[in-house]
Amino acid sequence: MAAKDRLGKAGEAAQNNQYLQRLIEDEELRSSLFSAYDAARNAYSRVSNGKPAGWALLDDSKFHDELKSAASALRDASGALREPPKQARKRRGGLGRSLILFAVGAVLALAVSEDLRSKVLDLLFGAEEEFDYSSTTAPATPAPAAVVGS
Repeated sequence: MAAKDRLGKAGEAAQNNQYLQRLIEDEELRSSLFSAYDAARNAYSRVSNGKPAGWALLDDSKFHDELKSAASALRDASGALREPPKQARKRRGGLGRSLILFAVGAVLALAVSEDLRSKVLDLLFGAEEEFDYSSTTAPATPAPAAVVGS
């Protein structure tokens, strides 16, 4: 019975593992991993073909091509793991995006059009009253200049 419990827990852990789920669901990820495995296997067979391994490491261009192919496929697979799953990606849009777009457009329109800017300010703060300012006080007489001493 203890083995059955451990198997059940292992199955639950596998179901909850996001990487295993991605491997099961993402065809592109599986393809990248298979091509990386195939290229690495081909590179290994070139090294272990009976010739000195140093020769393959330094001079065998097919070996180098297989290694590059394996590295490229692993890079693609790691990139696919970092990205959210394609079917889980939600298209952002709707009301939020429309409001942001409207706000940016309104700010640009206000920045460009002086007439629109004055209309908005009049609506927000009331019409601007024009008046002439006239002072009822007389200007102060300047203080006598201080004499700089000897």
